Amino acid sequence: MGCAPSIHVSQSGVIYCRDSEESNSPHQTTTISQGTATLHGLFIKTDAADAIPSVLAYQSRPPPPSASPRRRERREPGASARARAPRCCGVEAETQTSDADVKVNGGHTEQGYPVGLVIIFLYQASTTEVQIGPMRLTQDPIQVLLIFAKEDKQSDAFWWACDRAGYRRNIARTSESALECFLDKHQEIIVIDHRNSRYFDGGDICRSIRATKPSEHTVILAVVPRISTDEEESSVLPLLNAGFDRQFMENSSITACYNELVQIGHGEVRSQFKLRACNAVFTALDHCQEAIEITSDDHVIQYVNPAFEQMMGYHKEELIGKELTELPRSDKNCADLLDTINTFIKKGKEWQGVYYARRKSGDSIQQHVKINPVIGQGGKIRHFVSLKKLHGTNEDNKQLYKSHCDEKYTGDHSQSESHSFKCKSRRKDSIDVKSITSQSSDAPSLQTWRYSSMARIHSMTIEAPITKVINIINAAQENSPNTVAEALDRVLEILRTTELYSPQLGTKDEDPHTSDLVGGLMTDGLRRPSGNEQVFSKNMNLSHSHLSVPNTINDIPPCIAQLLDNEESWDFNIFELEAVTNKRPLVYLGLKIFACFGVSEFLNCSEATLRAWLQVIEANYHCSNSYHNSTHAADVLHATAFFLRKDRVKESLDHLDEVAALIAATIHDVDHPGRTNSFLCNAGSELAVLYNDMAVLESHHTALAFQLTTKDSKCNIFKNIDKNHYRTLRQAIIDMVLATEMTKHFEHVNKFVNSINKPMASEETSSNCEFTANIKNFPDNQTLIKRMMIKCADVANPCRPLELCIEWAGRISEEYFAQTDEEKRQGLPVVMPVFDRNTCSIPKSQISFIDYFITDMFDAWDAFAHLPVLMQHLANNYKHWKTLDELKCKSLRLPSENNN
Repeated sequence: MGCAPSIHVSQSGVIYCRDSEESNSPHQTTTISQGTATLHGLFIKTDAADAIPSVLAYQSRPPPPSASPRRRERREPGASARARAPRCCGVEAETQTSDADVKVNGGHTEQGYPVGLVIIFLYQASTTEVQIGPMRLTQDPIQVLLIFAKEDKQSDAFWWACDRAGYRRNIARTSESALECFLDKHQEIIVIDHRNSRYFDGGDICRSIRATKPSEHTVILAVVPRISTDEEESSVLPLLNAGFDRQFMENSSITACYNELVQIGHGEVRSQFKLRACNAVFTALDHCQEAIEITSDDHVIQYVNPAFEQMMGYHKEELIGKELTELPRSDKNCADLLDTINTFIKKGKEWQGVYYARRKSGDSIQQHVKINPVIGQGGKIRHFVSLKKLHGTNEDNKQLYKSHCDEKYTGDHSQSESHSFKCKSRRKDSIDVKSITSQSSDAPSLQTWRYSSMARIHSMTIEAPITKVINIINAAQENSPNTVAEALDRVLEILRTTELYSPQLGTKDEDPHTSDLVGGLMTDGLRRPSGNEQVFSKNMNLSHSHLSVPNTINDIPPCIAQLLDNEESWDFNIFELEAVTNKRPLVYLGLKIFACFGVSEFLNCSEATLRAWLQVIEANYHCSNSYHNSTHAADVLHATAFFLRKDRVKESLDHLDEVAALIAATIHDVDHPGRTNSFLCNAGSELAVLYNDMAVLESHHTALAFQLTTKDSKCNIFKNIDKNHYRTLRQAIIDMVLATEMTKHFEHVNKFVNSINKPMASEETSSNCEFTANIKNFPDNQTLIKRMMIKCADVANPCRPLELCIEWAGRISEEYFAQTDEEKRQGLPVVMPVFDRNTCSIPKSQISFIDYFITDMFDAWDAFAHLPVLMQHLANNYKHWKTLDELKCKSLRLPSENNN
């Protein structure tokens, strides 16, 4: 080799290495990018940024004993050469490897390296992304310290194994240099030659390293001598006691050393790296203002933070390792509170609420506690984390909180002032709430008030019935078999939903008729058009100045009186009454029915007042509507009266209930515009705005009815009734009319089934009188009956005789057709597209309506009121619609019926 190479650093930070100072040939110059280089144990730092570390070394260490040099060059393109250089602090020159770039301009050796030149490697360190819980960490390349007193095949094998694995490595020859290097670089892996003690004692070196704090997360490997086949392997305990983590049986194979290092890197080193990250978490916990306690799955305390120590008055040494049951408890908690808490957390669910704890001094303090189970290996609960804050409602808590705030304020006064000044400088015209509350030592912070409010909610003794049900099920799950517990979990999921009574459409119901009926009748249809909404305003004449003088009972024509004689029959033909009364059937039928039920007597009003009231109400029904007119109101009144005459209904309700039901049936659709709630909401109508898009029409019907009634003494049927009776009667009327709103349809039906039908079926052995007496004892059950009654009366058309059913089907379809026409005309969303007069199949729509809304409801009502005639009509009518549908007939009658 020629003269020693010279190092030249340009102003740009590029290092030029030449074989000799006399040689200026550019092809013999090797360059290195800007950064830091190591040569002869010295650090050469360029003027440029040192973002990419670089290494310079002589080529003298023998390459790994593999195949030919050319094969070695292909298999280990990143392998570096290393020269026996002078030591710096006892550490030989470091060679860093990975995907290194080597730039050599020219060369004369078989390997392609220029003779006598410095070989320059440009090392680009690669990092690894590691996830620990929600934390994302970046792991730097692993560093390895090799401690071998003498260079041999074993040290060379580890050297080249590090090179192949892409690990940075250092080598030390003495115990002093090893300790000095480790304290400087904190290597993750240390390999110590423990084969003989001629040069140094490997155990002593390991113990000296273990005595330092950085070694806490370091893996130390002992290289032990190979044993013969007939020799028994020695125990690893002495090595473990000395501080070693693993032993490596002497093996100069590079692959064996490589495998060992890679396993350590992917195993212990990565685990230790994650554990080091936990220091940041514990630092956060130590500085958290909330008291935090971590216990094992069997409630042994494992950690408490300083805030917990201050709150409870204990030092952590007094708590860690103790079971929670060993600590004194406050006697202010409910007897079953701990059982309730355990029920939640043992199933992996969070519990939070108010809990009384006893401090070391014996004082009881009220805490807002949140306990979170931590799921670990195998899906089992491994820890419980408790967060505790003072619940500032009692005097002890306030005093403790005040002292805590005083201490904090004293310690952080200057910092708080600085923070407050910064907040004010950012927004001069505003007040920073946090800075104000932090400076007030006798007032809890906003966060404390929030916890206080939540705690009051969780500590309420008044529980909703659904909450009690959920708690009962939770308790029942505790000792139930897995299959039962899983089923109860599903029950709890259902109970916690808001739509408890709204069914989910199955595949059989996914036809356009059913979908449109559900969309049009059971939602508010708040699908806003993309353009400007047109407001639907009422154009009906609501004036009452043209009302005719009330008729007396003697003025009823004989033809009307004759029709009314059949009023108690279910087959009563309301359309005949409509025809003979010139579309004013409500007054005449109302007079007859109200007289039969003694309404005037109950209200203490004259017959003239009742007649005047009926006329006012009927005048506000729109005869222009094909369906929602006074004939529909009269039909619902007739059905309601029919149901009230049934024995079980009659025995279950009081006279006030009967009067309320008849009045509700009379007014339930007054001033109906012939459009659905969905239409009014989409159109932004005055009514929709007034009633916030919720139960728009039903709210309007009741409000208007009471306004019309009370505005004129001549028709005020409530003017003579006792105020308490009036209040009860009014509430019952409102409740029944609102029950006709279809969005709550399934809620009302299911409540009736569960509260009335099922108990009735389970008490078949008891007498009918006993059952109805039980219903009267529960006003809620009477309310369910009244709701169900008016709902069935409102949609009883499919249960009427066939001719009446067909007429009603045609009328409601025409009203829906008119709505669809207007929606298209005004550019509004079409709520029920299937009701297009050019394409709609009325039989299909009736089948869907009966399947989805009618059958189950009337089955339940029939089971209570016993209505065989209605159910027979329903079966016949359904068969009629099915026949028409099978014949693909869109008309209302069969061809043979049309010919007749």
